[in-house]
Amino acid sequence: MSSVTVLILLLTTLSPAIVIGMVGYSAIKAVGRNPSASSRILLTMIIAFVFAEAIGILAILMLYLYGIVD
Repeated sequence: MSSVTVLILLLTTLSPAIVIGMVGYSAIKAVGRNPSASSRILLTMIIAFVFAEAIGILAILMLYLYGIVD
């Protein structure tokens, strides 16, 4: 595996993790400021998690389909 492939794999797995961390932190802050809106914040947070993971999974699948990863 070349270093470029390792770098691409690192970016495709690290990016969703960073997004999930940022969304989780923001959701905790928002619930702390407005506890009565926690159900709406939770729903929005879960949707953001799903989209972040879907983008990461699609990126890894594209790597395998285009033959970048052996």
